[in-house]
Amino acid sequence: MSAAADLDALTDFFDHYGAALTAGDLSAIASCYAMPGMVVSDTYSFSFSSPAAVALSFLGAAPAYQERELVAAHAQLRDVRPLTQNVTQVAVDWEFLDSRGGFLLGDSIRYLIRMGEQGPQICVVVRSS
Repeated sequence: MSAAADLDALTDFFDHYGAALTAGDLSAIASCYAMPGMVVSDTYSFSFSSPAAVALSFLGAAPAYQERELVAAHAQLRDVRPLTQNVTQVAVDWEFLDSRGGFLLGDSIRYLIRMGEQGPQICVVVRSS
């Protein structure tokens, strides 16, 4: 796959992931993750080994998105660094749109993505803000 195709695939992937996040579609969110996977931040880390565990970890986030009336999410890909033939580190700044048309800045997150036969999947999430 070419670098341009990889970038297109990553853009499409994060569009799908953002739509799943704002819709609270736990099944679609879980399908974006490779197993096992891990989330790391300054104050906590956890791993998961099943789609059900991923869905459970997002169970609390879905109401938070709805409470803030977020209707769309856009991933601004800041830095895309291929690490191996199939593994890429992607730095993303999330931008959200609320139901009143307001623009909200979200988190800056680094993702370790594996490109597989099914397309990109998240292996590791590092919350950087």
